[in-house]
This record gives sequence, structure tokens and C-alpha cells, in this order.
Amino acid sequence: MEMESAGHEKAGFCRRWWTCLKALPDKLTAKVTEAASKIKKIGKDDPRRVIHSLKVGIALTLVSLFYYSRTLYKGFGDSAMWAVMTVVVVLEFSVGATLGKGLNRGLATLLAGALGVGAHHLASLSGGVGEPILLGIFVFLQAAASTFARFFPGIKARYDYGCLIFILTFCLVSVSGFRDREILELAQKRLSTILIGGSACVIIAIVVFPVWAGEDLHNLVAFNLEKIGNYLEGFGGEYFGTSEDEDCKEDKSFLQGYISVLNSKSTEESLANFARWEPGHGRFRFRHPWKQYLKIGTLTRQCAYRIEALNGYLNSGIQAPTEIRRKIKDICTTMSLESSMALNELALSIRKMTRSSAADPHIERSETAAKTLKTLLKSGIWEDTDFLEVIKVATVASLLIDVTNCTQKIAESVHELASVVQFKSVDPTLSPEKSQSSKVKLGAKVDCPEVSITVREPGPSSKENGNSQALTPVPRVVL
Repeated sequence: MEMESAGHEKAGFCRRWWTCLKALPDKLTAKVTEAASKIKKIGKDDPRRVIHSLKVGIALTLVSLFYYSRTLYKGFGDSAMWAVMTVVVVLEFSVGATLGKGLNRGLATLLAGALGVGAHHLASLSGGVGEPILLGIFVFLQAAASTFARFFPGIKARYDYGCLIFILTFCLVSVSGFRDREILELAQKRLSTILIGGSACVIIAIVVFPVWAGEDLHNLVAFNLEKIGNYLEGFGGEYFGTSEDEDCKEDKSFLQGYISVLNSKSTEESLANFARWEPGHGRFRFRHPWKQYLKIGTLTRQCAYRIEALNGYLNSGIQAPTEIRRKIKDICTTMSLESSMALNELALSIRKMTRSSAADPHIERSETAAKTLKTLLKSGIWEDTDFLEVIKVATVASLLIDVTNCTQKIAESVHELASVVQFKSVDPTLSPEKSQSSKVKLGAKVDCPEVSITVREPGPSSKENGNSQALTPVPRVVL
């Protein structure tokens, strides 16, 4: 019996292994297919990622010539490896990030190299016994001071990488100079290769399909406003259950758009820091008011926080009865739709960099509806209603009023940005696309008859004198 059970266990073990072995090709194929689909999705979401990867490969190939070419290698020696290392750590996705790191690395290397040479010279004057002691003191002082300086918010945001390179370069130059007496040549080669690597990164980042952090920040702020506007556009139908939105219940992705707005603070701040390093490009001049974009982004997130609270009341389990919601349905729907249209107009104004007052009428109507809603909430229509159910409706109404106030603040910030940047003014009755398409070139011939209009209108003085007013020809209009 024991032998039979052992044989069964061995057979079962072999079958399991055989089953796993047979399934192995299918599993490998599934893994490869999954990895390929992920790679395709990443590249499709932002094709600039593929281009950036190629740019890094090109830059590394170019600076590697310092090793491949004997002539260049004789001039720099082993220090040529610093050019390769510089490309690896400096070349970033955007031009601003590359410029920021490149300038930080170059200036920190130059300053720390000069101080390191000076520290080594001073320490050498103290003799063989005192030289290592003084070098240790100098390394301690600069490392402690530079590390403490990194805690300042302004330095942390823009010069943190420079502080790290400063500490590293000072230590390398001053400490290595204790054994290698040709310290000036060492510092000169290291600085030269770093500058060559950094220059290659900056040139490739600007010339080869540049990615501008300022433009990304500009589009991100406008896109976040559109997400908030899209949510508010569909909120009335979702909460009050209007028949117009029942056909679109399958596609509710717009209800989740505000989540990315809540998490956009770090991205906006990073893009703003990178954009400050960038030169003037396209529609953005040097020293563009990027802080104003951060202000708009902050107000947009405040609005998104209110929307997050509103989103909780879309759950049917905590909604007030339909007959209670119906009492504020029209006013709340008006507030939501008007705020939505205002935010979309503001987003379009930012995206097209045009100054338009098309959002102002929507804001005025939403504010009027908010005042009406406040009056309605204070009226006596809730006397025969359960107090707990009234609280739910009043909370939704209060949040919508807050959203309206946030929309007004966002509009003021956008108008301030338009004034500082001097956005192009357009006809408020036309969208930027229509205003461009509606222009007729001067001197163009159009097959349309000329129209001449004359108007006879007696003036007050002519009536008293009994004389008729002369014909007043209206200027001829050529269509």
C-alpha cells in the first residue's frame, strides 16, 4: 500500500510538472504580448517619449567619441568619462529641465573646482602634517554649509542639484589633489568634459524636436479647467435625473476627470520651475508670468475639492427624495451649466491666448442664480419637509454656490494673466476659431451685388421749420 501511494504521488507530481511545462509557452507568449501592448500604449499616449529616448541615444553616441577617437582620448584621457556621465544625468525630457540641470552642473563644477584648488593651495602651505587636517576642515565646512542651504525653499526648488554637484566636485578636487599634484590639469580636464557633455545635451534638447515645459504647463492648466467644466456640465443631469442625459449613462468618464486635477499640484510646480529656465519660444517670452499659472491651478484645485464633495451626493444611497430635489432643480441646473460654460470659455481663452469677455455673461447668470438659490433656501418651502432630507439638498446647493464663487475667482485670475501677457483681443460674440474664419481678405472679389441704402428721417428742427431733412445716404456696403 505504501509503495502504491508513493507511486501515485510521484505520478501526480510528474503530471503537474508536465502540465506547467506545456503551459509555459502560452504564458511566455501572453507576457510578451502584455509587455508589447504596454510599450505601445506608453508610446501612443505621448509620442514625445519615443523621440526623447532617441535623443538620449544620439547624445550618448556623440560624447562616446571621446573614447572611440584616439586623438580626443589623448587630449582628455580618463576624464572623458565625465562627458558621458553628464549626458546621462543632465539630458531630461523638457528643455527647461535640461537647461536647469546643465547650468546647475556647469556653474557648480566651475565654482567648486575653483574653491577646491584654492583650498588645496592653502592647505599645502601648512606643510605635510597640517595639510590633511586643513583639507578635512574645509571639506566639513563646505559640506555642512551646502547641505544646510538645500533646506531653503527657493534653493531647494531650483538649485538643489547644483548644491549636490558643488559638494561632490569640491571633495573630488580638494581630496584627490592631496595625492595628485597636477590638480590644475585635473580640474581643467574635468570641467572641460562636463561643459562639453552639458553643451551637447542643451543643443540636442533645443534643436531636435524640443519639448517646452512652459507650453506643457500652459496646456495643462487649460485642460484642467475643461475637466472641471465637463463635470459641471453633466452634474445636473446625473443628480436630478433629467431625461436629456439618460441616453448617455454608459459614458460617465467625465465624472472622474476632476480626480487628476486634485493630483496636479506637484506636476504644475515642477513644470513652472523648469519653465523659468527656458528662453523665449513661440508664444511665450522670456520671464513669462508662470506664477500666474500656478495661481490659476490652485484656484482650479479648490474648485475640484468642492466637486469631490458634490460627487459623493451622486450616490443614490444618500440622495434626498426626488420631490425635494425638484424644488431646486432648475436653479441648480442653471448654476451648474453656466459655470461649466464659463470655465470652458476661460480654458479656450488660455489655450488660444486670446482676451475675450465671452465667459462674463455666464458668470453673471450663475451669480444671479446663486442669489436666487440663497433666497429660496431661506424661504418657507421646507416647513413640511424632513429636516435631515433638507440638509442633504442644502449641502448640494451650498457646494454649487461655492463652485460659482470659485469660477468667478478663476475668471479674475485668467483676466489678470491676459492683461499681463497681453493676450490678443477678439470679438466676444465669436469663438477664436470663428473669428479667424470670419475674416475676409482686403481686396478680395466676392460675387455679390453692391447694396446702397438711403434713409429719410426728419429731424426735430426740420419739423419745427416745416422743412424735410435732406436724404442721408448710408455708405455703400460691398459684401
